[in-house]
Amino acid sequence: MVNSPDLLSQLYNAFNPFEPLPAGDPKYVDCQDVRGDADILQELGNRMRLANTNTCQLYSGHRGAGKSTELLRLKQYLENRQFYVVYFAADEEDIDSEDAQYTDILLACTRRLLKDLKEIASPRPILDWLKSRWDDVKDLVQTPIEFESLAVEAQLSQFAKLTANLRAVPELRQKIRQKINPYTVTLIQVLNEFLRDAKQHLPNGYTKLAVIVDNLDRMVLVKDGERTNYEEVFLDRSEQLQALDCHLIYTLPLSMLYSSRATDIRDIYGECLTLPMIMVKTIQGDIYQPGIDKVKDVIKKRVREIAPELSLDQEIFDSPQTLERLCLMSGGHVRNLLLLTQDAIGRIEELPITENAVRRAITQARDTYRRAVENSQWCLLAEVSCSKRIINDDEYRKLMYNRCLLEYRYLDDEGEMQRWYDIHPLIQGVAEFKEAVAKLT
Repeated sequence: MVNSPDLLSQLYNAFNPFEPLPAGDPKYVDCQDVRGDADILQELGNRMRLANTNTCQLYSGHRGAGKSTELLRLKQYLENRQFYVVYFAADEEDIDSEDAQYTDILLACTRRLLKDLKEIASPRPILDWLKSRWDDVKDLVQTPIEFESLAVEAQLSQFAKLTANLRAVPELRQKIRQKINPYTVTLIQVLNEFLRDAKQHLPNGYTKLAVIVDNLDRMVLVKDGERTNYEEVFLDRSEQLQALDCHLIYTLPLSMLYSSRATDIRDIYGECLTLPMIMVKTIQGDIYQPGIDKVKDVIKKRVREIAPELSLDQEIFDSPQTLERLCLMSGGHVRNLLLLTQDAIGRIEELPITENAVRRAITQARDTYRRAVENSQWCLLAEVSCSKRIINDDEYRKLMYNRCLLEYRYLDDEGEMQRWYDIHPLIQGVAEFKEAVAKLT
């Protein structure tokens, strides 16, 4: 059984890097104390619980750091405190992260709220709005049907088709925006009418309504002249983004917090909570054992569900050194850890995971990072590796976006939060990076 193909298959799939853990999953590892003490339940959840009026908050961090897992924990926390919560990942069905604007997000929220709340509130205000726009949009829905002749469920499906085409049919995307954009204010008005009805008829035990829109941080930065789609969504349309009559949480692209508009974001939305990396090294470059132990726990808990009788650093991995190297090379980035582990498992035919399999997985990932860096950026990475600081500049923001630069936090001896930056450890072995460092010294 120890080396059965079935066991390896189970281990391989246990490290799926693209599935957030549901709330209460036994594989969850609490990393708050090695992430600068950030606590989503207290910092976002408590504000919502205490506020007498609707709140609109932002949540950010590197892609793959574990935000979705934390947001699902927050969802459960709120539900246990009388909140009815609608959570959805915007890029799964509604928006194209490569090309996203505010109108796309509003339509995504409308579709999902209709789907989740139609049993407790009348969708009639929104359907009447769509009916009044039908002559403009029926060609974009790609249906010849007369809207008034449809039953309510069929009318709802037409709205879903509109958002589906927005995501899936690029040639229709701009046309849909042009038709809907002049009417976003009235769409918000009817959506709020629908939400007020829903709040009057929440299931027993619920007294407040909250919406969590995940994965907006995956939006790719698109410039239109001097403006960007980030500014269009979170600043130009901030009033509309906050206008839904419920508590709101949106995920925000991390690079927005490192732009010249960071203070505007704070002035509009308040403090944005950020999820940093698990700190596996200190700012001085020494191994940070508490962080390494947390990363090992992430692996251990996934293994334990499948093979609890096997020793992690002798029977699953061939040595403690092999395990530790894998943990260090992840940079404390959860998705990278899962990717590296899954890749290493995919390179063996029987346990244990060998040093060679881990080395090959690291080499493959390193090559991916090497190709993500433009030639002019190696010197920037070398500078950050020495200074542990970043400059407020587009080139650094790009390196943050593609996870070549990582953010870490810790509490100093006075209990003050300190923030620092480093290159992803996979980059340390790249020849171009070594050459850039040599030029600095």
